[in-house]
Amino acid sequence: MVDVSKPDAERFLPLSVPQFHILLSLVDGDRHGYGIILEIAERTGGRLRLGTGTLYTAIAGLTDDGLLTRSPQRRADEDERRRYYRLTPLGQAVLEADLARLDAQIRQARRKGLRAAGPTGARGR
Repeated sequence: MVDVSKPDAERFLPLSVPQFHILLSLVDGDRHGYGIILEIAERTGGRLRLGTGTLYTAIAGLTDDGLLTRSPQRRADEDERRRYYRLTPLGQAVLEADLARLDAQIRQARRKGLRAAGPTGARGR
């Protein structure tokens, strides 16, 4: 087990929208690049669709920072060039720290009486 301190994780905050969704897509298992794109599009109902340039630029930075690592996982029937990525313990800690940051922002907005806009854009109070 790797012990990752809160200051270690917080130095990467705030995550960009693509970074956040890439890390979130890997919480439940290793994925290859196209699998990450599909998972994000499905989870967000198509509201966020990452292009390959955005994806692989973000993956390179997350890997360089130690938040992701290449995974040896590959099915026997898959193209050997397909690369899988895995969330590291630091990546998990950074994602959790960013969730805590976002949650604090939402609590502050709610204390001011704000609520998220509904599907039609109308704000509830």
